[in-house]
Amino acid sequence: MSALPPAAFEPGALMGPGAAAPTTPHPAAPAGDMFARMISQVNQDVVGSQAAVQELALGDAQNLHQVMIRLEEAKLGFQLLVQVRNRLLEAYQEIMKTQV
Repeated sequence: MSALPPAAFEPGALMGPGAAAPTTPHPAAPAGDMFARMISQVNQDVVGSQAAVQELALGDAQNLHQVMIRLEEAKLGFQLLVQVRNRLLEAYQEIMKTQV
């Protein structure tokens, strides 16, 4: 069994080529800005996965596994975005129910 190089343990080492490194939001950033960045990132992932599927359909894709991984990443990112939106909506509705 071969040992992994130290670079394999750095942040972003497992992401594919051309993938953006994860960014940490500024602690004082408003929640709306953070959610907007999350939407933008999920949109980029979905568009990238659609391009990968199109390349696969045209026979230009070199690796089916990478295409499937990109599809799953986009799917999971979208599901996470929907769950965050649902939780934010539930929190907003609870706040609106409180009497002042």
